[in-house]
Amino acid sequence: MAAYEMTVTVKSQYLADQSDPERSLYVFAYAVTIRNTGTVAAQLIARHWVIRDANDQVQEVRGLGVVGHQPLLKPGEQFEYTSGTSLATPQGSMLGEYFCVAEDGERFEARIPEFALALPRTLH
Repeated sequence: MAAYEMTVTVKSQYLADQSDPERSLYVFAYAVTIRNTGTVAAQLIARHWVIRDANDQVQEVRGLGVVGHQPLLKPGEQFEYTSGTSLATPQGSMLGEYFCVAEDGERFEARIPEFALALPRTLH
């Protein structure tokens, strides 16, 4: 088992009530679970997201923590949060990484696997 490892899972959903397709505004929520699957306690310090729409327009988002938190996770602990983004197209994707610091000072990245943002009826 790796000493420094966070496992990230994400579920996304389209928010029809907040979207306005006539104005090319498609809003999505995503629920993230970050679990410390390593053997050393570690704190999530910062995030980096790459958000891509169907026209290959990319926005990058960097910042400290997630939803105002910098959770310290002991081995086996997890932190969950929900956030959102908007796109100009009905489909897109997100991926990125969290920057973490272990209790012993070691820095490492937790990869956020790519996930789809899509209207329920547009994926076949």
